Amino acid sequence: MSDEKKVAKLEIDGKTYELPVLSPTAGPDVIDIRKLYSTAGVFTYDPGFTSTASCESTITFIDGDKGELQHRGYPIDQLAEKSHFLEVCYLLLYGELPTPAQLEDFESRVTNHTMLHEQMQYFFRGFRRDAHPMAIMVGVVGAMSAFYHDSTDVRDEWQREVASIRLIAKMPTIAAWAYKYSVGQPFIYPRNDIDYASNFLRMCFAVPTDDYQVNPILSRAMDRIFTLHADHEQNASTSTVRLASSSGANPFACIAAGIACLWGPAHGGANQACLEMLREIGTPDRIPEFIARAKDKDDPFRLMGFGHRVYRNFDPRAKVMKQSADEVLELLGIEDNPTLQVAKELERQALADPYFAEKKLFPNVDFYSGIILEAMGFPTSMFTPIFAVSRTIGWISQWKEMIADPQMKIGRPRQLYRGATLRDYVDIDKR
Repeated sequence: MSDEKKVAKLEIDGKTYELPVLSPTAGPDVIDIRKLYSTAGVFTYDPGFTSTASCESTITFIDGDKGELQHRGYPIDQLAEKSHFLEVCYLLLYGELPTPAQLEDFESRVTNHTMLHEQMQYFFRGFRRDAHPMAIMVGVVGAMSAFYHDSTDVRDEWQREVASIRLIAKMPTIAAWAYKYSVGQPFIYPRNDIDYASNFLRMCFAVPTDDYQVNPILSRAMDRIFTLHADHEQNASTSTVRLASSSGANPFACIAAGIACLWGPAHGGANQACLEMLREIGTPDRIPEFIARAKDKDDPFRLMGFGHRVYRNFDPRAKVMKQSADEVLELLGIEDNPTLQVAKELERQALADPYFAEKKLFPNVDFYSGIILEAMGFPTSMFTPIFAVSRTIGWISQWKEMIADPQMKIGRPRQLYRGATLRDYVDIDKR
């Protein structure tokens, strides 16, 4: 970065205003408009905040044009290949890769907090049996503030640390119990002698009469899913967590808000929508019909699992996820599954079509993750809860960073008002 101060000049009604230009360590420069309203009396207009930096962060960097994703400077493909989820959690939470002793201590703290308060079982049972697992997760995570009073004071650094560990540790148990409740099976308690991903798989698929032996390939695939979804900069759910936390809300309420936002089909539900699209296509011979519809500008249909809001190149997470998909499908011997056959052929035809190459509509992480999760035996209703388990560490890291930021202010976006101007009230008998 240059020490020379940059400014941007904005002219309004013949008057010029100078705005500071901030230079990041990576990515485009940022025009500082914090004093624009007080000096010029105008707001900026940016629906969806697609051109607005809402905060200063040191956690995750994305270069959408190059197809790069880095956590604390480490490329996602290296982390997915050489690391594992809890080590990535440590990296996101504390800023550096842990030493062996630090990692052992961190894993021990997480492992020893995986159980839920026993009374929370009654909370689960208060939901209808056919409740969506995400509805249960929103409620249960929000209710943690009623069960863990000793870690809700956001002004206390130690309480923030305890809440962070509890959320990382208990989220897989909450998701697994939400699944068990939805299928009418007994809750399976976590175990301290197996790893994070294996524990989650076992809590989902074991039953009291027949324990579940976790295959290491499936466990590794699940760990990669967790790793690849751990954080993704200022996405909708992360921004929701930050906005909620800016009011001083307790951490469990903030993460519950993030889960609620993630539930949307345009965000965390994308892999479920992708799988449902594959089922709608049905057979490989119908793929050209759907590709033609995707290319028709007058047809609202679009191919789910292709392209990304941020990436204008190949999603770097998709390359790793595709490798896991191949390993899982080979292990389970279900390459002849009709839905998976459609997925493979759709991928082949789309990548060979100049239209998709020109528009950079490549398969993204959601395309492959849905395939893996279905092959493992998860219903589509569990896809987004699993995403929530993964993203919890990102939400917590962003939350902790924001709470410690001396520049933090309560979020208060402004608007471009197009409504009625001042008018007098009309009595009801004169209307």
